[in-house]
Amino acid sequence: MGKLLILSVAALAAAALTAVSSAPAKGGPEVLKRGTCSGSTTWKLKLKNDNGRIEAEFEVDQNVVGKRWNVVLTRNGGVVFRGTRTTRAPSGSFEARKLFGNAAGADRIVATARALGSREVCRGSASI
Repeated sequence: MGKLLILSVAALAAAALTAVSSAPAKGGPEVLKRGTCSGSTTWKLKLKNDNGRIEAEFEVDQNVVGKRWNVVLTRNGGVVFRGTRTTRAPSGSFEARKLFGNAAGADRIVATARALGSREVCRGSASI
């Protein structure tokens, strides 16, 4: 009787592991990079898989409200986002987010922000 119980528990555990391992990953890995810009500003680039696509989030924190920045995000050398963002209260930061298709293989994302009215530049990159 004891052997039958052990075999039954082992079979159930194996079935549960198979079901878990074959389930599709909802999010997948996340990559986070941080750095400083050419001035005192800081940047953060977060990449994550999102249901077969990639979500890129680029945040620039200047601690000054109302400053405008030109922002460009590229994937493997091609532009996927281009726009202007303004730092907002309360933190004096802005965020640029983009969701795009996930090509086969590794994707290298480069985020660049240039402050209008000054020469400050923020540039970060990461691969996912």
